[in-house]
Amino acid sequence: MMNSSNENGRKVCVMIGIYLIVKTILNMVLGGGLSILGIIIAAAEVAVLYIGIQYTNYIAAALLVLVALVHLPDNISNISSNWIYLAEGIADIACAAVLVTKGDVKEHFTSVTIDDLINK
Repeated sequence: MMNSSNENGRKVCVMIGIYLIVKTILNMVLGGGLSILGIIIAAAEVAVLYIGIQYTNYIAAALLVLVALVHLPDNISNISSNWIYLAEGIADIACAAVLVTKGDVKEHFTSVTIDDLINK
């Protein structure tokens, strides 16, 4: 196991990772199809969050917000049928906020650099 600068931050990241896996599965169930690419992307996100590679919290947060904002107009205009997706977008933005503002989480993303991964 890699060392984390902050174990509490890692625990929060694991919870966000679990949310991302559940979200992916829910979207597959609601969308009516299996998405291997979706599962691979979610697994990669979980791995990055768990490892805590320096500054990747900002990238993950930006992607979460981007996806939420891209779908926001459609989710609001069709709120009666898309309310679950609107709730998902709100949860995505909340997770992004935690990734960039919570001290424990930010500290978790300070101990591992890309060089550390390459040189192991």
